[in-house]
Amino acid sequence: METASVKSNGEKVMPILAFTLVLSVMNASMFNVVMPVISEEFAITPSQVSWLVTGYMIVFAIGSVTYGKLADKYRLKDLLTFGLIFFALGSIVGLVASQYWMIVLGRVLQAGGAAVIPATAMIVPVRYFAPEKRGRALGSVAAALALGTALAPIISGLVTSVVSWRFLFLLSLVPLIGLPFFRKYLDDQRGAAQKIDFLGGILLGVSVALILASIALGNVLFFIAGVVSFILFVIRINTAAEPFIQPGLFRNKKYSFGLCVSLLATALSFGMPFITPQFLSSLNNLSPAIIGFVMFPAAIISASVGRRGGRLADEKGNSFLAYTAISFSFVCLVLLSIFVGASPYWIMLFLLFGNLGQTFIQIAISNTISSTLARDQVGVGMGLMSLLNFISGAITTSVLGKLLDAKETKLQINPFALHEGAYLYSNIFFALAILAVIILGIYYFAFRSSGAKAELKTTLQESEA
Repeated sequence: METASVKSNGEKVMPILAFTLVLSVMNASMFNVVMPVISEEFAITPSQVSWLVTGYMIVFAIGSVTYGKLADKYRLKDLLTFGLIFFALGSIVGLVASQYWMIVLGRVLQAGGAAVIPATAMIVPVRYFAPEKRGRALGSVAAALALGTALAPIISGLVTSVVSWRFLFLLSLVPLIGLPFFRKYLDDQRGAAQKIDFLGGILLGVSVALILASIALGNVLFFIAGVVSFILFVIRINTAAEPFIQPGLFRNKKYSFGLCVSLLATALSFGMPFITPQFLSSLNNLSPAIIGFVMFPAAIISASVGRRGGRLADEKGNSFLAYTAISFSFVCLVLLSIFVGASPYWIMLFLLFGNLGQTFIQIAISNTISSTLARDQVGVGMGLMSLLNFISGAITTSVLGKLLDAKETKLQINPFALHEGAYLYSNIFFALAILAVIILGIYYFAFRSSGAKAELKTTLQESEA
């Protein structure tokens, strides 16, 4: 009876979770479109303005795994209450900010609260849905992510055109609408009480922040300090009684390979939407509103087929969906590398392949990784995946922002690139296409054999037992 009630609550809470996830994704990505405007308003470089995304991602990364660990000790509904209220407070800080550093602070505070949402999105499908229906639940999550990505450029462009980009912060108050429903439908389940290794989390956050700062500022001392901090973090998780990240997780080879694929795939997922508004603004001279309309069709179509991707994972397997997703991403990146600087109508078409690839790969990898974990490892294991994904996103945006500071280059990596003034963007997309091939190779190597499938099945059966 209790199991039936839990499943019923899962069906009820998923639409609310999807709604909240759409808004949180919009908040994370809608500033991509207005970064050229903010850069001009505050007279700062692309690498400096990229901290609107990079700073957000660092805190988001640490916060997502922290909330995942806290979910083993506290009720999920209480964590969501705290997170959504903190999210709203950060939005108010950003709205009233008068200087650029205050805007970044508002974004960081937002991330501290919003990080509870992806943690919840990973826990609910595993906790409330049977394994044979989990792909559909993860498909709903992916569809919400894609819809948020679809709406972000449109909303961002319209708000910026009608009033000011500052009013984007107001949209982050809307998720509070879902709070009463979360408190009604989420159960009171808690895990075993455990301590949170905040020192380990701080060391990881400091190391990532320093390494990213060294990239953005070209400061070698920051890089050395970041490496030292990371070494201390490794020592900490190997000596603490209850470390921030369990080193034992990495002895699961399938899980480790899955994390590697996820980390690299996230670089693709963050790279394309970060670069696209930049070249549409600088090469095609489009306004934020028009950029939003160029990016919208591909994102909304990928959102509409997100649940279909989940069904494909359930029916034909994660590998089929992963290969399809990576192939779509590769086609998009190669075409963008060749035609960047061409008519926005062509770009609109190419983005369709990329957005479908992003949506499908997230479902495939999440399902693959969750299948490698025993039930008592799911919270920490999936939280660690979210952590590494957002760190990957932060590093990607920081590196790309630094590359864009060059404005242009004479170096032509892709011999088929058509527009000489677009070589910088062409080279970046070509490098990302090569990365897609690498991801495909790693995934095939790790999950190709029937033995791997048998191991996944055994792990799943053990988790159910």
